[in-house]
Amino acid sequence: MNPPRLIPFEPSQPRNDISPSPLSVRGLTVAYDDKPAVWDLDYDAPDRRLIAIIGPNGAGKSTMIKAILGLVPSLAGHVRIFGTTLRQARRRIAYIPQRTSVDWDFPASAEDVVAMGLYGKIGWFRPVRRRHRALAREHLERVGMEDFAGRQIGRLSGGQQQRVFLARALAQKADLYLMDEPFAGVDAATERAIVNVMREVRTAGSTVLCVHHDLQTVGDYFDHALVLNIRKITDGTVDEVLTGDILQRAYGGRLAETEIHAIAHTT
Repeated sequence: MNPPRLIPFEPSQPRNDISPSPLSVRGLTVAYDDKPAVWDLDYDAPDRRLIAIIGPNGAGKSTMIKAILGLVPSLAGHVRIFGTTLRQARRRIAYIPQRTSVDWDFPASAEDVVAMGLYGKIGWFRPVRRRHRALAREHLERVGMEDFAGRQIGRLSGGQQQRVFLARALAQKADLYLMDEPFAGVDAATERAIVNVMREVRTAGSTVLCVHHDLQTVGDYFDHALVLNIRKITDGTVDEVLTGDILQRAYGGRLAETEIHAIAHTT
């Protein structure tokens, strides 16, 4: 497998400094079988930042992402993306789902999966032409997966599968990337590839929201963080958020005191 090749990235359209927040959420509430998963969430994502969504297991992190995208129903609240509705802004969003939610038996090659990210340009039910496949292979090359373009997606390792979905997201040239646990179960090379791509799209003017579990790497990989435990605990820069008090409020007894002090930027 070849190392990722970085290529200058351009978001879907020119950006300016007076754009609305990439994501604005008001009063978002989601429940499963009458059990709250996300409760009365208000949040404005800062523009052109890498944002970690952190919190204990069952805190509603993945549910928040799915509710934003309309993949699960919400009981209350509304979402605005760059000041518009999800339907109006859909082409400006790229989504990388959890690997466990994907049907890996689907008869599609790595190249086919990446080409799906071009459907916004190709048009639904229109043929994928040679130039589109060439572009898909370029995106696979960016994440070091060009040698696996013709391989069925289910025959790839977990890290390789995640790289293919990363390439698909890149093909969309989005302004807002929503990533649900992209680092889960991947190898070190894939983790580096994900971080490099996140930094690349941020430099190009895009925003990334990423569900993330490894508190030790939040400060290395992200600028900002949103802390959830069903309700929003707080949000802000990593230095503002990774404090002993906030980690204690969010995680309670799920983190040992020594872990909190090792992670906290201030106490």
